[in-house]
Amino acid sequence: MSLATKNRKRKIRRKARTSAKVRANSGSLARVSVFRSLKQIYGQVIDDSNHNTLTFCSTTELKEQKGDKTELAKQAGVLLATKALEKGITKAAFDRGSYLYHGRVKAFAEGLREGGLQV
Repeated sequence: MSLATKNRKRKIRRKARTSAKVRANSGSLARVSVFRSLKQIYGQVIDDSNHNTLTFCSTTELKEQKGDKTELAKQAGVLLATKALEKGITKAAFDRGSYLYHGRVKAFAEGLREGGLQV
C-alpha cells in the first residue's frame, strides 16, 4: 500500500470519527460541516434527522471582498450564520471533519459566532 493511500484512509477514518462524535453529542441540533480546499472554504448547515442541507456558503460568494484566506474564511462564516438565522437556526454543532481546529477552520467558526450562531 502506498503512502498516499495510507494517508487518504487515515483522513477518512479521522473524518468519520469526529463526525460521529459530533452527531452523538449534538442530539437534535443542526450540524455545520466544513470543507477546506487549497483556495476556498465551504460550509453547510445540515439537518441529520431529515438528511438534507438547510443552507450553505463558500468564499466563492465573496467576490468583492479582499484579504487573505483566513479573513475570507471568517467573512464566509459570518455570511453562513446570517443565512442560518434567516432560516430560523440559532444553535448548531460544529463539525470540523478531518481538519484541525486551527487557521481557516478556526476563523470560520469564529465568524459563525460573530454572525450570531451559537456553535
